[in-house]
Amino acid sequence: MSILTGAVTIETPRLLLRQWREDDLAPFAALNRDPEVMRFFEEPLSRERSDAWARAIAAVIADEGWGLWALERRDTGEFIGFTGLQVPRHPLPFLPCVEVGWRLARSAWGHGFATEAGRASLTHAFGPLALDEVVSMTAVPNTPSRRVMERLGMVHDPDGDFDHPAVSLRHPLRRHVLYRVNVGQWRGQPVPAVET
Repeated sequence: MSILTGAVTIETPRLLLRQWREDDLAPFAALNRDPEVMRFFEEPLSRERSDAWARAIAAVIADEGWGLWALERRDTGEFIGFTGLQVPRHPLPFLPCVEVGWRLARSAWGHGFATEAGRASLTHAFGPLALDEVVSMTAVPNTPSRRVMERLGMVHDPDGDFDHPAVSLRHPLRRHVLYRVNVGQWRGQPVPAVET
């Protein structure tokens, strides 16, 4: 994998949202097998599954120009995870939609990176992509991600909460919450300062 032409790259004060590279695969696999990072998912990912997913994400970005971008710290050049936009691949009850999502290495937690990159992703969604609405979802107990959604101005839609079809029937993380933000809500928000 290498940086491909046609892929959108987004810069924020501290981050680069970019196409995936071959040297992202090892740190991505490490975060996908970290039990703390994956505690709100059914199981950690093997190296094979992690690599395959990264390559699939990169292919979407190459085709569409946008997607779940690799997330890089501008000060160190360190790969710290992903943030971006995707069309969900599972049969969810509120399709069609575009979702904003993120997954960061534990070393990147607590610095406001997910919020900063999520805000950049939503700016792209409601600007160049001209979307009317973006959603986000997570397992009910995932309060850290829910806080990011709320900092992004997203609103919980309790009527949209659902059992995720990709999670085992009796698994305690099967129930998911749905958050939404539309273009009017997004444009009506004050732009907060970058969190540090």
